[in-house]
Amino acid sequence: MSTVTTASSGRVATAPSTPPRRRFDWRLRFAALSLIWGFSFLLIKVGTEGYAPFQVTLGRLVFGTAVLAAAMAVRRERLPRGARTWGHLAVAAFLLNALPFSLFAYAELTIPSTLAGICNATSPLWGMALSLVALSEDRPTRVRVAGLGLGFLGVLTVLGAWQGFHGLDATGTALALLASLSYPIGWIYVRRTLAGTGHSHLSMTGAQLLLATVQLAVVTPLFTSLPTRVSVVPLLAIAALGVLGTGLAMLLQYGLVAEVGPTTATMVTYFVPVIATAAGVTLLGEALAWSTPAGAVIVLAGAALTQVRPKPRKVSQP
Repeated sequence: MSTVTTASSGRVATAPSTPPRRRFDWRLRFAALSLIWGFSFLLIKVGTEGYAPFQVTLGRLVFGTAVLAAAMAVRRERLPRGARTWGHLAVAAFLLNALPFSLFAYAELTIPSTLAGICNATSPLWGMALSLVALSEDRPTRVRVAGLGLGFLGVLTVLGAWQGFHGLDATGTALALLASLSYPIGWIYVRRTLAGTGHSHLSMTGAQLLLATVQLAVVTPLFTSLPTRVSVVPLLAIAALGVLGTGLAMLLQYGLVAEVGPTTATMVTYFVPVIATAAGVTLLGEALAWSTPAGAVIVLAGAALTQVRPKPRKVSQP
């Protein structure tokens, strides 16, 4: 569920020059971020039980933007300037927020939250495949290519390819996989267009979420009608999804990147599907075939291998 504007690493925002004040051990914040993003898929499912997918996404963005706006006010941050920057941020907002959030919400109308969480774990696989084409500095290695193949083998295992995808909603699954594909496309775009802008990560992502909110505010009335009644539990789920899964999660990830670096911070990706699966099974009573956790383990193993970087060659001294 990562939504952070990327500037250097392809996944997370450039860390500020001065690390934020440490309040809790980074391991506690890492665990909190894993739980928040893991439960996000359950909250999406609950939200769609009372509201249309676009309404769930709009509410999520409104609450998430409010959290970042409050953080910007406390830190006296200003929104970035420049039409060119805002233009690129509008594209980033669509690829990293408006589109994937909406796709996951529509997907969970017909697929379990557990499957959606596992589909989200394929983002590093898509990112690896795309970066080999779009980023010249990402050199393919045997280990990374093997990880790519292993990861997509895991996807086929999750989907039960050997039994003809029986009992699987193809449309919902495709939407979830497209959502996970949208993230690395957005990361690569941001890496190419917004690196080195000079603006703080909080300012850039606050503007990005604001633009995504505007995009959904325009689209939602065109495709949905006002709900006939207010469903309290789904509304609370949407509020939690925005405040925790979008706003607070971003702030937590910023702190982790600043303190322990992007490599360690992005390890949270491997815990999200585990938590999403546990939450869906225990709290929503979703069915779980043996192929789902087995395939998820294969996906995560493949994703981990795609992140292995080649060791720099030692230059022999004359």
